[in-house]
Amino acid sequence: MKILLLEDDHTLSKEIEKFLKTKGFDCAAVLDGTMAIHQFNDDLYDLVILDINVPGQNGFEVCMAIRAKDKKVPILMLTAFGEIEDKLKAFHNGADDYLLKPFHFEELFARINSLLKRKDVPQQEVDLVVEDLIISNAEMSVKRAGIEIQLTPKEFKLLNILASANGKVVSKTTISEKLWDYQVITNQNTIEVYINSLRKKIDKNADIKLIHTKVGYGYFLKNEQ
Repeated sequence: MKILLLEDDHTLSKEIEKFLKTKGFDCAAVLDGTMAIHQFNDDLYDLVILDINVPGQNGFEVCMAIRAKDKKVPILMLTAFGEIEDKLKAFHNGADDYLLKPFHFEELFARINSLLKRKDVPQQEVDLVVEDLIISNAEMSVKRAGIEIQLTPKEFKLLNILASANGKVVSKTTISEKLWDYQVITNQNTIEVYINSLRKKIDKNADIKLIHTKVGYGYFLKNEQ
């Protein structure tokens, strides 16, 4: 497995690279965002780790550039920023997960494994349809009213979780268990951030809203009008 790491802190970059190599990963580390894009275009990677505040093009811009080229490669944002707005921006630009500094390397390893596991799990190929929303698991695509919507792999999986419930409420606990395969303490707002990101892509420009919250219980996907 080959990982591209963008981290401008030279010491931390070396520590992460050394740790990942002890776990059996081949890690290519760069210190500059523009260099990261060139590196990604020149080679094949199984996962990308991006710091945000870096020289050249920042992590958000690098994330967008990578997503424009590859819709499926898992992207993990690694940053000291913790505001919900920053998380939303990361997800909107195509990130799959978000890890705050400082962090334990074993947690980083757990999140990497979780993101990589989806490659090994056969995807169901049944189309899921809710009103004018069509989720094609065969093509890994989502359309609403005939217009394709670009989702990150994690957003796609979350939408599948909600759609597969056939309008029933899915709890945060259930979403967490299905969306992540590791046991770590995460920010209470993490799932809400994903839901908000999904809402902006699925419901923002639609008259009929499909993603709903049942306060204190969870979320569901259906037409309530």
